[in-house]
Amino acid sequence: QVQLVESGGGSVQAGGSLRLSCVASGYTDSPYCMAWFRQAPGEEREGVATIYPGSDSTYYANFVKGRFTVSQDNGKNTLYLLMNSLEPEDTGMYYCAARSGKYCPLSRLLYNYWGQGTQVTVSS
Repeated sequence: QVQLVESGGGSVQAGGSLRLSCVASGYTDSPYCMAWFRQAPGEEREGVATIYPGSDSTYYANFVKGRFTVSQDNGKNTLYLLMNSLEPEDTGMYYCAARSGKYCPLSRLLYNYWGQGTQVTVSS
């Protein structure tokens, strides 16, 4: 059973930065896609960024606009999301997600492992 634990959220002012971490455990030998999602109050959960296993190719949602960087440390089984130039619209609960396989879409319906989330609040 894959388990994901996020950390690193907090409260920052607009223009600030945060780095989120997600520690994974319980993996089998299958490759796994890792991704970040977020959910604002009253909104649907949306994809933020994903990273492909093995190749470390990344993909970002349009609203990221070059401000965020997703990366992973395979030796530590940890996924990161560095967020710069944060805006109040980035406020929400940020979730780490995983799915087995090599295809890594930014669709929440296709991920079957989720962390508990870490709150990010950006004030203007």
